[in-house]
Amino acid sequence: MRHPSKLLSKKNFVVLLLLLVLVITLFVPIRSVVAVEFENTGKLVAYYPASSPQKFAIRYTHSVHKTPVLESYRLAKNNDIVQYELTYENFAIGMPSNAEEGERFVQRDGKYIIENMDRAFPFIDVRVGQVVANHTLIIEGKEVPFHTFTKPGSWVRLKAKKISLWQAWKGVNILDR
Repeated sequence: MRHPSKLLSKKNFVVLLLLLVLVITLFVPIRSVVAVEFENTGKLVAYYPASSPQKFAIRYTHSVHKTPVLESYRLAKNNDIVQYELTYENFAIGMPSNAEEGERFVQRDGKYIIENMDRAFPFIDVRVGQVVANHTLIIEGKEVPFHTFTKPGSWVRLKAKKISLWQAWKGVNILDR
């Protein structure tokens, strides 16, 4: 019978160390992304690589007045998602009629714009429209309809977070579509 101190030979130690490094590399969250999660489950539906500060927008057609709405966001260093602008065409139900303190309300090219917004959120929940809304994520000029990575009618949560290399391989990188 082998002596217990001989069980962990140099070769075995190196193999175990390499396995540990591989597991850490694959499963420890290190990649910063904007994640699209299924409801509030934390289950990754899709993502795109993020670096702070990065901007993105969500465009949709308002369900009541059937005109486009553009919500513009940036990522804060603390991983909050900060709304900095809102653009819309109609003062109908559900749309603001003025800016809040510190914000600026302007009318330009037939659109109403609230600028200088600084509204921070830990996440954004979106109920993906089934008929009219056509929710679209706009990242670096690329337009990606939500229905390309989730079902219409579903509820998704956008949040800045870190994911592992394994999650990145399994998930859908929105920018690669």
